[in-house]
Order: sequence, then structure tokens, then C-alpha cells
Amino acid sequence: MFERPKSGETAVLVHMDMDTRTDPDELAEFQDLVRSAGAMSAGLIRGSRKNPDPKLYLGLGKAAEVKALVESSGADLVIFNHPLSPSQERNLEKEFSCRVVDRTGLILDIFAQRARSFEGKLQVELAQLRHLSTRLVRGWTHLERQKGGIGLRGPGETQLETDRRLLNNRIAQIRRRLERVESQRNQGRRARSKAEIPTVSLVGYTNAGKSTLFNSLTQSGVYAADQLFATLDPTLRRIDIAADQGLVLADTVGFISDLPHELVAAFRSTLQETVEAALLLHVIDAGSPQRTVCVAEVNEVLAQIGADKIPQIEIYNKIDLIEGATPMVERDQNGEVRRIWLSAASGEGVMQVFEVLAEFFSRERVHLMLLLAPTEGRLRARLFELGKVLSEQPTEAGGWQVEVELSRKSFDRLIDQEPDLEGRRVA
Repeated sequence: MFERPKSGETAVLVHMDMDTRTDPDELAEFQDLVRSAGAMSAGLIRGSRKNPDPKLYLGLGKAAEVKALVESSGADLVIFNHPLSPSQERNLEKEFSCRVVDRTGLILDIFAQRARSFEGKLQVELAQLRHLSTRLVRGWTHLERQKGGIGLRGPGETQLETDRRLLNNRIAQIRRRLERVESQRNQGRRARSKAEIPTVSLVGYTNAGKSTLFNSLTQSGVYAADQLFATLDPTLRRIDIAADQGLVLADTVGFISDLPHELVAAFRSTLQETVEAALLLHVIDAGSPQRTVCVAEVNEVLAQIGADKIPQIEIYNKIDLIEGATPMVERDQNGEVRRIWLSAASGEGVMQVFEVLAEFFSRERVHLMLLLAPTEGRLRARLFELGKVLSEQPTEAGGWQVEVELSRKSFDRLIDQEPDLEGRRVA
């Protein structure tokens, strides 16, 4: 009778080329994921197939090769750089007599190690339970039989049914807790929106240097390391980009190719900071030969969460590792900033980010000179409430000439309330 193997740290790695040739960087990323999870590699088995085998994913010959390496190295588990079906995992564990983890399970394990906040832990647990709910058949076939014997015959609940019910109850409980946390986040977002403090979100492929740049811009101590998913929990800090202009900078979880759908769904509330941001700073590893692929992967996830329409400026980071590269700002034919080249680690070019942000948000503000009648004290008070009054002069008629600066959103709202406001503007 097969029982599920216990966990271990020594792993045999498996990667199969499915009708294509694997890029070396894809394998390097897989090995980085394994190291980030804390596993030690006992060897890498590679192969190629036109299509995955429905039973073992591998062919019989390659499966025998993996089993031989597991036995000779004393490995505790086998990690696949591919998503596996529940039945494939069950069959492979029977074949190898050790635990089998697919790419999704590997990433979920890393996330479980990195989560620090209450919300982050809940989100990771929710993703893990969703993943587990499809895999209750693995290695537990002896529990599917109804118990026999006197007093135990007849209708009853199998162990799998019990497990599934308990699992669904826990998922529902976590969802309720996350809804309360999300409600608190929404209150914070509403408060920032009311105060008209824009949010700028750092996004990018994992290990592109988002947290290092975040620390450089905010003078924070957010954990940053040269490893995949070093930062999981989102962090928000207020920064001033001009004497009278502040914003909230959000550091978010990094993306990766084939990011599990369970994680995208579980972290949707956290990624809401990105969805509702006024601007995205897309951090890119400038020296990575796969940077074009990484950019495409990030944009794909942004499209999944509905953030693909938000204005985006690309930040090409790590220029200190590229010979001859210098900090610079690239603009398009309309003079709009499209790329900033910098090194968050050395600080080269970081100040350009403040300048670009100040320029971007200055376009989102409206400068007005208004002539108000003595009877328009209510409108005058409204201007002080919504914007920044730069100057005010009394007029001979007893009114006011007011110079004010408003956000574009406040100006549009004021126009809706005061349709003849344009008639009060001083040329």
C-alpha cells in the first residue's frame, strides 16, 4: 500500500523540452527557484518529447533514469519545471517512491517561506489550499474505501470526502478574513483618494531590483536580496517629489513566467494597489538577455488583473553591471518619458526618477486665475478646500482675484458643480 513520502530537502530536478529547445536562462531560473526554496540539487535530468505522457509526463525510459538517480543520490523529492496533473503527481510518486513537486507547488512553497504579514500569510495559505483541493487523490487511495465491519456498513463519508469538506471550510474562513483585511485596505485607498495623494506602483519581473529601488527612493529598510521573490508582502511609503507634491509608492510582489493562477487569484486584493495606481514604474533588469521575454510576462499578468491601461514608465535597472552604460532618460517623439536607465544599488540615476515623477504629475494639475464676486464666498472656500491657493488679492468691487492650483480630478469635479467657472477665469 502506497503512503505519501515525507518532505525532504535534497531534490532531483527534471526539465523536459516539449517540441521546443529550452533557453539556458529558463533552466537557470528553474535552478534559482529551487535554491530559493532551500532545496539542494542532486542532479538535473533533461529530455525532450513531442507531447507530455498523460500518465507520467515523462516517457518510461526517462522515468527509469530519474528513479535511478533518486535511488543512487538518496534524494527526498523530485521537482519538475512543469505543471503536473494530480494523477501524474500520484503516478510519479508511486514510480519514484518519493515526494514529487511541480513548478506551481515549488513557487507556492517559496511564497509560504517569504510571507511575513498577516494578510500575506492568509493569501499564501488560500493559494496552497486551492492547489491542494485538486490533489487530494495523491497517494491516499487507501482512504477512498468505505469502512467495513459491524456497525460501519452502509452509507457514510470517506476520508477523502471528510478532507475535502474540511478544506472547503478552511478556504471559506480564510476568504472571510481576507475580505476584512481588504476592507481596511479600501479605506486607506479612499482616504488617499480623498486627499488626492496619487499612488505609484513598482512592478516587474522577480529579482529585477524593485525593492532596492524602493529603498533608494523612500530611504526604507525593506528586505532586498539577490534571490527570487525576496519580497512578498506589499509595502507602501509616502515620498515628496516636489515642495508641494507628495505621492504613495507601493512595492509589490515580483512576477515570473507561468505564474500560478492560484497566486494571481489569491493576491488580487494586494495587486489592487497596482490596479488603482496613477502610474506604474516597470522595473527591468537591463543586463538580462531575456529582458524582452520578462517584460512580456509582466505585461501579461498586468492584463490579467486589469492594470494594462495604466500609464507606464520603464525603469532599466542594474546599469552598473553593464560596461559603458550611463544613467539617462529616454523620451518618445512627443517628448513623453518612456525609459529611465539607472542603478538602484549604486544610486546612479535615481534622482532622475524624482524629476520624472514631478514632471508627470505636474501635467495632472491645473493652474487657474479666477475673479470671484463678493457673493461667491462659498466658491472661494471650496477652492481653499480642493486645491492650493497660491495668491489672493481683493478687488475694488469687494470680491477676490484668486490664483489656485488643482488636480485634474478636482478641477473636473469643480466644473461639474460650477458649470460657469470658465467664465470667471482671468486671461
